Amino acid sequence: MSADPLTFAEVFGLPLAVNLQTAARAFGVSIQTAYRMVHEDRFPCEVIRVGRRYRVPTIALMNALGIEQFPIDLEHLETGVQLALDTEETR
Repeated sequence: MSADPLTFAEVFGLPLAVNLQTAARAFGVSIQTAYRMVHEDRFPCEVIRVGRRYRVPTIALMNALGIEQFPIDLEHLETGVQLALDTEETR
């Protein structure tokens, strides 16, 4: 049985690379199906084998899901504005 698919918000909180189970959740398939797809070279995005484990670059996962840009959240925008103001004051 597969876990609930990742939400849109969860996808944006992922690290640079995720395990195959997380990528499978994003596509809404079971881990068994994901392994089968990898072995048949049919997984919908890049999969990298690291030793005995598989890792999926988050950017490849997001592109396969049709997510091409990261959203800007208000906290990051405010931090950027404050950084710009601080830089301007030190000139």
